[in-house]
Amino acid sequence: MREIVLGTAGHVDHGKTSFVRALTGIDTDRLKEEKERGITIELGFAYLDLACGHRLGIIDVPGHERFVKNMVAGVAGIDLVAFIIAADEGIMPQTREHFEICRLLGVKKGLIVITKKDMVESDWLELVEEEVRGFFADSFLAEAPLVMVSSTTGEGIEEARRILDSLVSSCEFAEAYGPFRLAIDRIFTMKGFGAVVTGTSLSGRVAVGDDIRIYPKELDGKIRGIQVHGQSVELVEAGNRTAINIQGIEMDMLERGNVLASPGCLKPSYMLDAEFLYLSSNQKSLKNRTRVRVHLGTAEIMGRIVLLESEEVAPGSTANVQLLLEEPVGVWPGDHYVVRKYSPVTTIGGGVVLNNSAPKRKRFREENSRIFTIYHTASQEDLVLFHLRESGYRGLPGAELSVKMGCFGNRFKKLMTGPISSRKVVVVDSEKQLYVAEDVYAGLLSKIADLLAAFHKESPLKPGLPKEELRSRADKMLGPKLFHLCLVDLSKKDIIVQEEGIVRLAAHQVFLQADEKEIREKMEKLFAAAGLNAPTMKEVQGAFPDVPQSLVMEVLSLLVKDGLIAKVTNDFYFSTRALDELQKRLVDFLQKEGDIDAPRFKDMTGLTRKFSIPLLEYFDKVKLTLRVGDKRILRVKG
Repeated sequence: MREIVLGTAGHVDHGKTSFVRALTGIDTDRLKEEKERGITIELGFAYLDLACGHRLGIIDVPGHERFVKNMVAGVAGIDLVAFIIAADEGIMPQTREHFEICRLLGVKKGLIVITKKDMVESDWLELVEEEVRGFFADSFLAEAPLVMVSSTTGEGIEEARRILDSLVSSCEFAEAYGPFRLAIDRIFTMKGFGAVVTGTSLSGRVAVGDDIRIYPKELDGKIRGIQVHGQSVELVEAGNRTAINIQGIEMDMLERGNVLASPGCLKPSYMLDAEFLYLSSNQKSLKNRTRVRVHLGTAEIMGRIVLLESEEVAPGSTANVQLLLEEPVGVWPGDHYVVRKYSPVTTIGGGVVLNNSAPKRKRFREENSRIFTIYHTASQEDLVLFHLRESGYRGLPGAELSVKMGCFGNRFKKLMTGPISSRKVVVVDSEKQLYVAEDVYAGLLSKIADLLAAFHKESPLKPGLPKEELRSRADKMLGPKLFHLCLVDLSKKDIIVQEEGIVRLAAHQVFLQADEKEIREKMEKLFAAAGLNAPTMKEVQGAFPDVPQSLVMEVLSLLVKDGLIAKVTNDFYFSTRALDELQKRLVDFLQKEGDIDAPRFKDMTGLTRKFSIPLLEYFDKVKLTLRVGDKRILRVKG
């Protein structure tokens, strides 16, 4: 019997290990350091025998953000997740991080466990439950069962076991404008308070208790305290020299050059499109791919300047460039940078970032000049369309497009209203806000229709292409959401027809040549004469020794499509007339006798096991019969 695997997830010290211990009696913390520190570092393992007969394997993962890589290793491949949230703290940084990891790894099912029930009042529990339900709304855990437990008293543990038993039984054996940013220039620690970073707040505002993320490492934490000029404050806005005490991130995870910012507002990248001014004070021209020091915020990153339209740039000149960085950086379009020579270290130029996550561009292409003209002169709406066109069929989620534009919140929503309402932008997925440029979408519709036309010309006897094969032919990276939208649109326009997973042009019809009609007639007679003693595929091919196997299968598929032959297994096809007569006999038998087993079915039909077993299974498959043990009964309709 296949074992179902449950993985834990949740913030550090929210009671994952204690919950597993109360549930199973097994302590998954086995390392000395784990015992001493009271936190999980490495993966732990346990099991639980359920009432349904399954043994549930359990992986207990670390909650501390320092050990996220271990957590990912543990969650990969699990069937269910037990999401642990402490009643006394609620949603915390690693709650969010672990949840995103679970979604990314394709976890589809689980339960929510609110631990430390005994440590809070009932009114607080209601608030925590409301917060948790809100957090998981519109996700795979939106309708998940929720249980409140105390691993100390044992309250709720038996209910958790019952929920797990039910889940396993049902398994199928699968405003200041903008976000806050601060460029870190110093890191230290204060006893009893943890890590403190200092820097100048570049944009937005942040308050004590807000979630925060460190870029480009993308570590999550929470604001524990803020000081401006040595005075404690509850909120800080752009333009202040600030010291921020961070909860949930250790000092050794930070370094000068990191950016402290609101979650989701940056996208680390190694490649930036930029305008570059080469200072007139330089003594000689700068050659393509010169290795330099690029200063962005408080970060100094080694990189190369790729000149897109020349071999070198003269002092005092500007150039369209790509910055190829040796480490990732998180910036916004419009951020300024400084370039210094590798050696000797002197300032040689700088400029403005125009695209914070650009694709690699080939030099001396005419399109490069057009692209940089768009950066400088296009309206915000036209810049949105440019980014969407560059993304092609992949499109861009609203969050990613927002980062590329450096435009967030209500301003971004307002920016998107025009191109969406005018249908210059197609909304592929409204829930995830996935967008595609309209002209890219129109081109994809034409491409799908052209692919089908070419296929029909090449294989006129085949009804059409399977959906997944058509999607792959259109583009191997084409997402299912966009492909499905295209098929729906083409169907509404009566350009294509979808039939049982096969897609064809609406105008396509199968016309048989004279010799092909002869094959069809002979094949139809072959199956009619065979009755229930159906020929195997090898025997069918043997009946047409001079006909290519592909043509035999195409004609056979046409007979199936027209309802004259039915596919029972990959190797057996039967005359539908013979199957219909057998079905009537079987129904009469079951109505009289109540049930039938394999031996009696053989006696009734006079068939060998070679045919009788596949036929019995076929009637189960078409929902005429229901297998109960070794017998079949007539399935009740409705």
